[in-house]
Amino acid sequence: MRDMNALRVVTALLFLAAMPVAAQLTITDAWIRGTVPGQTSTGAFIRLPTPTDPTLVAVASGVAKMAELHESSSEGGLMRMRPVDALELPAGQVVELKPGGFHAMLLGLYDPLPVGSTVPLTLTFKDRDGARSTQSVAAEVRPLTATHSRH
Repeated sequence: MRDMNALRVVTALLFLAAMPVAAQLTITDAWIRGTVPGQTSTGAFIRLPTPTDPTLVAVASGVAKMAELHESSSEGGLMRMRPVDALELPAGQVVELKPGGFHAMLLGLYDPLPVGSTVPLTLTFKDRDGARSTQSVAAEVRPLTATHSRH
């Protein structure tokens, strides 16, 4: 009986190790700043608790022509944004894509995003071995003045 339990544990661990990175993530508090007519871009924000150490390499959404990962930083008293190729997600930590830090930008919006609606986001991850996986999440559209997650 003891050998059977050990075999079950080993089998479960091997199964978890073989799962795609995205299947092991629990994306929480995905939200997007609402927009006004004529606005062509907005930010998307997410909390990513990660049991493993994947890298977030892309974000996409059907509501915009393109999406990019960005980093905000203060330079000479001014906030500046710049695109980044990827964002490492250290194991055992919660990485938050938030205003004023790392975030996703939705660029070339097709329509305004009304508060209360939801927007599909697809996140692409890469694991240590280079295998890619995706995970989709519905992001709540919050007021244009929203500044933080609700955790």
